[in-house]
Amino acid sequence: MDRSVGIVADESSIMKAVEPLPEDFDPTAVIKDPVPPVVENNGSVRGVTKMREDKSKREIVLGRNVHTSCLEVTEPDADDEMTGDRDAYMASVLARYRKSLMERTKHHLGYPYNLDFDYGALAQLQHFSINNLGDPFIESNYGVHSRQFEVGVLDWFARLWEIEKNEYWGYITNCGTEGNLHGILVGREVFPDGILYTSRETHYSIFKAARMYRMECMKVDTHCTGEIDCDDFKAKISRNKDKPAIVNVNIVKGAVDDLDLVIKTLEEAGFSHNRFYIHCDGALFGLMMPFVKRAPKVSFKKPIGSVSVSGHKFVGCPMPCGVQITRLEHVNVLSRNVEYLASRDATIMGSRNGHAPIFLWYTLNRKGYRGFQKEVQKCLRNAHYLKDRLRDSGIGAMLNELSSTVVFERPHDEEFTRRWQLACQGNIAHVVVMPNITIEKLDKFLEELVVKRAKWFEDGNCQPRCIASDVGESSCLCALHK
Repeated sequence: MDRSVGIVADESSIMKAVEPLPEDFDPTAVIKDPVPPVVENNGSVRGVTKMREDKSKREIVLGRNVHTSCLEVTEPDADDEMTGDRDAYMASVLARYRKSLMERTKHHLGYPYNLDFDYGALAQLQHFSINNLGDPFIESNYGVHSRQFEVGVLDWFARLWEIEKNEYWGYITNCGTEGNLHGILVGREVFPDGILYTSRETHYSIFKAARMYRMECMKVDTHCTGEIDCDDFKAKISRNKDKPAIVNVNIVKGAVDDLDLVIKTLEEAGFSHNRFYIHCDGALFGLMMPFVKRAPKVSFKKPIGSVSVSGHKFVGCPMPCGVQITRLEHVNVLSRNVEYLASRDATIMGSRNGHAPIFLWYTLNRKGYRGFQKEVQKCLRNAHYLKDRLRDSGIGAMLNELSSTVVFERPHDEEFTRRWQLACQGNIAHVVVMPNITIEKLDKFLEELVVKRAKWFEDGNCQPRCIASDVGESSCLCALHK
């Protein structure tokens, strides 16, 4: 792109404005030492006198400070290329890292990621920089892309959520949060003065969207199952009938907000279909729901505006990604032509991972609708098995009927929590039963948990946590509710 358009100057004025280069200037010269100095832990530069004291100390409150275990980047010596020592060192580091990944994968229970996949056939594509710039449906000047795979994946999800090819627009996002950011942004653009309504226990990305877009956000109460309380929802929207409603319908603790009830509540409160926008945060269960009997159905045949799911969760993808689909009529409010790309842009990010659509396309072709249905049935069976075993062991636990997320008492030992990578909040912990979670793995987890609990409570000073406020009294087995 020529950035000099519109600038007029004669040759003499340019020569006067530019200082001449020194006579000894060598355009082929390189910096002798391009490596910046190493900063020590105390703030001083290695080999250089410390210039000032840094009295402020950085503190990491949540989790562990990764700088205590980071792998330092060291500069190669002049003869490294000849000896091969550096290649051998890096190979050993990667071998140890692979071993640690295998170990951590064995004890992965708390987060909704399907680790059961094999994409060896796609290794041949890792040598290419695949970038899906701009609109998936408009080919840009950048030729190393995977739009043909991306649109194929989008068509598959469009069929799943019952919307015609010529009526939807979507793209493969870099994560589930990006899908939520995009869905809420579309709602905000359709209704600039709208109020965002979402449950108190919704995913943090929705509240992040509200802050980013400077939207008025109202938190709606939930039942102990995590499902949105439509009585409270109706009361809140009834007080703001003069403003359109932008509603996030989501999954919490494995509970699915009743989409039909949310729509009915809006209609009863006097909101016509042209005065509300619903974004469905499918996250994990958005791909499982279509294969579960009696589960609320997400469909564009209903008056919803957008749906997003994560690609690295139930589908099983080695890199974070997601799928976002909205109505074509809505996305036009975001679209801008970009001459630099020879395409149109309506996404959150600019560059997008072009490998992700290929991974999704590959697994959708291998499994298809029937394959996912079998995996959903397996997950639900194993989740019920875990819930029953926990309760038989005297551990308070809850499992919503249509979910694979088991909620139970938070372990008292943080090392045990880290070992099994449990997602915890307050007094509760989660195990998300995914296709890679076998009965054998659940049995091993339960055996360790029962042994640990016996030690935690043996002297009587420590008692099982009360989780009644989180899951209801009937699911709590503390001393008060047992």
